[in-house]
Amino acid sequence: MSTAIIAPAVDGPAFTKTGLNLADASLGAEFLWATDQFFAPGIRMLNPEPAAFYPGLYDDNGKWMDGWETRRRRTTGHDTAIIKLALAGTLQGVDFDTSFFTGNFAPAVSLEACYSPDAEPTNDSAWTELLSAVELGGNAHHFHELTSDQVWTHLRLHLYPDGGVARLRVYGTPHCDWSTLDSSQTINLIALENGGNQVAWSDAHYGEPRKLLRPGRGTDMGDGWETRRRREPGNDWCILTLGHKGLIEHVEVDTAHFKGNFPARCSIQAACVEQGTTKSLITQSMFWHTLMDEQPLTADAIHQFTELNDIGPITHIRFNIIPDGGVSRLRLFGKPVA
Repeated sequence: MSTAIIAPAVDGPAFTKTGLNLADASLGAEFLWATDQFFAPGIRMLNPEPAAFYPGLYDDNGKWMDGWETRRRRTTGHDTAIIKLALAGTLQGVDFDTSFFTGNFAPAVSLEACYSPDAEPTNDSAWTELLSAVELGGNAHHFHELTSDQVWTHLRLHLYPDGGVARLRVYGTPHCDWSTLDSSQTINLIALENGGNQVAWSDAHYGEPRKLLRPGRGTDMGDGWETRRRREPGNDWCILTLGHKGLIEHVEVDTAHFKGNFPARCSIQAACVEQGTTKSLITQSMFWHTLMDEQPLTADAIHQFTELNDIGPITHIRFNIIPDGGVSRLRLFGKPVA
């Protein structure tokens, strides 16, 4: 196999930073159905990694492409696919990425959505248009803001008339229906699937703090929050918001795969925040009460902490790592409160 050429990073609009890519296969997004997948299967389009190109790589059907690509259409109509989002949520924007598709990209696309939490939708389901047909170019990112405030579980992507898309990234906010949860049950209140999210951080050179909130254990050292090597006094930190206000009973810190670069210690400050901006939260967080005193960490291990300070219900935390390094997962188990 020839050496891969990796698509360069692109600085996208604000929604690519505030939103979570709900079409991420590593989070559970699925490519359910398509009219055609002759040249490249649709699941590649949901890969969270940047698209890759192998100049000399071919398979039985032709040039190997990193994305979804249909055959050349010789009839009327167009190609369509149905995708299940990793998590039900509201949507902020979309990126149609045609990296390395230069003579075979789809000339235009449109996007529809539906809410079908209990069954896989079909073409006859109730679909709502999120984005009418827009033109695409080759080897480029195409960012479009979405304004719907409804909760969706599935997408239907139309290619006009055929061709390929390297990556489909759909940014939004996971939705958790707290009215269906038992308030006496202990759950991970900061999990992505329960609405947890990142707010601010001191550094995220090797990985953003949102990765701390993903399900399961980290797959490798890139699947976590990791800062650069600190060469000045102080320590690194991130501010995270819980999916719901709650009382925390125990904390889990997982340093999976971080062996020579795990933090020496960690601590957690927390508060019940009624309102504020990102900048004001950063300032306020320096004076929040201590939920968990400084605790030592070790390499590549799950740490359980049950000795917490009673500071009442909280909505936000400041997770301090001392002095720097990487953590794979952070979980805050507790009970939601009104």
